[in-house]
Amino acid sequence: MELTIGQSAPILDFTDSKGQAFSLIGKKTVLYFYPKDNTPGCTAQACNLNENLDYLSSKGFQVAGVSVDSAKSHDKFITKYQLKFPLIADESHEIVEAFGVWVEKSMYGKSYMGIARTTFVFDENGIITDIITKVDTKNHTEQIH
Repeated sequence: MELTIGQSAPILDFTDSKGQAFSLIGKKTVLYFYPKDNTPGCTAQACNLNENLDYLSSKGFQVAGVSVDSAKSHDKFITKYQLKFPLIADESHEIVEAFGVWVEKSMYGKSYMGIARTTFVFDENGIITDIITKVDTKNHTEQIH
């Protein structure tokens, strides 16, 4: 199922890598899906959001990232780059599949399943207000409205 602007989020409550509840209800939210911790593009994206977190917070946004990496991997990534927002480990693929970002990809002629880098922006009620599929990892904050 492809999600569209104006729809409700398919899953409303998550647990971050530290075991803390994270909800899409109550605050505007930037929920970004990324392929893998500690890779160049994913690091650039996380660092860009982290460097601009005060700006995003001033606009009323909370930020969280989602990948299929383990909570342990997320915790190392958070520590290494001093990220000030939570990362959600989706090892079961429940979230990435519900959001339609677990897709067939190809590299060097080989097909594999992976995350399509995508950012969903939600209002306070968990309604999608924007979907960013062409993510500029180094300037991602500028794409969020």
